[in-house]
Amino acid sequence: MRNLIVGVVIGLVVGAVVGATIIAPRLRQQELQQMAAEASAQAAAEAERPATTDADTDDRQLAAPSARMRMASAFPAGTPLVGTLAKRIEAETWRVSGGRLQLEFQAPGRLGALDEMLDVVAAGSADAAFDTMGRWAGAAPAFQLFASVPFGPPAREYLAWMDFGGGKSLYEELLHGRGVHGVICGVISPEGAGWFREEITSTRDLKGLRMRIFGLGARVMAKLGVEPRPLQEGEIFLALENGSIDAAEYSMPAVDRELGFQTLLKHYYFPGWHQPATLLSLIINLDLWNDLSATQRAQIEAVCGDNVRYGLAEGEAIQFGALKELYASGVKLHRWPAAMMESFRGAWDQVVAEEIEADADFRRVWRSLNGFRRDYAIWDELGRP
Repeated sequence: MRNLIVGVVIGLVVGAVVGATIIAPRLRQQELQQMAAEASAQAAAEAERPATTDADTDDRQLAAPSARMRMASAFPAGTPLVGTLAKRIEAETWRVSGGRLQLEFQAPGRLGALDEMLDVVAAGSADAAFDTMGRWAGAAPAFQLFASVPFGPPAREYLAWMDFGGGKSLYEELLHGRGVHGVICGVISPEGAGWFREEITSTRDLKGLRMRIFGLGARVMAKLGVEPRPLQEGEIFLALENGSIDAAEYSMPAVDRELGFQTLLKHYYFPGWHQPATLLSLIINLDLWNDLSATQRAQIEAVCGDNVRYGLAEGEAIQFGALKELYASGVKLHRWPAAMMESFRGAWDQVVAEEIEADADFRRVWRSLNGFRRDYAIWDELGRP
């Protein structure tokens, strides 16, 4: 067999040389020699290649088929960190799977309203979605505890609870009950606490303010007299510009800067007590997830795990540059006074009490998270300088 291959290849080379000499006599001898050398090398490689076996054929037949999924993103592709993390899922799943697995990024709203993505994915109208679960509180209030928690854990503690403190099993149980599977696929740094037209010196200054704010933090601000407005990213700037809202929180300094809040508001407050860390989830239709091969599921989990690492590193690395730029543009950076922080925390305690009374799943998840945090504090207090 090997001799036959070598003979065929050499015959092709000789034919090419003769044809080229007759048809194109001006062809340089050097080019002919190069062609012959390349063909000889190819023939040698064929001769050295092991013969195909039945086992090789079986391996090819057992390889997982290609899978293509439409992934709705809650964030535009160009939004720093959150949008770029969504695009990174698309690129990295393709790369690690050698092109066998594709999660196609779909811009916000293309596959359905953002607050309906849970149902859209469960129904199969979209295969997957990338968002924070706080957006789906209407489906299950407990989902909010897998997004961000006022005065809650920083990223390291949040991930510890998820992977080793019981959070993941509760997360998957609640999502599977809704017909989707979820993977934590990003974590972002603490957010800013909000942008205001005027300096806030006491809780009296909050009363009556119309503020874009999201999730459990909105419940807290409502306790203090704020009128929350859950606007989407693309709606916030216009609402500030036309005066339909007075204040806004959205994300971290690097993200808020790109949205241009600094051109309209000059008082930016910290810390972001309402979102000390934010988990981002990739949800996939449960039947589709179960139909994926073990390798494909592992590839998605690996990409998401790396997205967590990447998001944490980038989120910490890009904030100080944004803060310098905002300060240079005339933005006044404030830290909340201690009395204000006490007011926020007191209002949060009221919200928690109401939620655990009203919803059994919220109560179960909160007890798990809060119990883990009590134990984690033993290490946190001793282990941190």
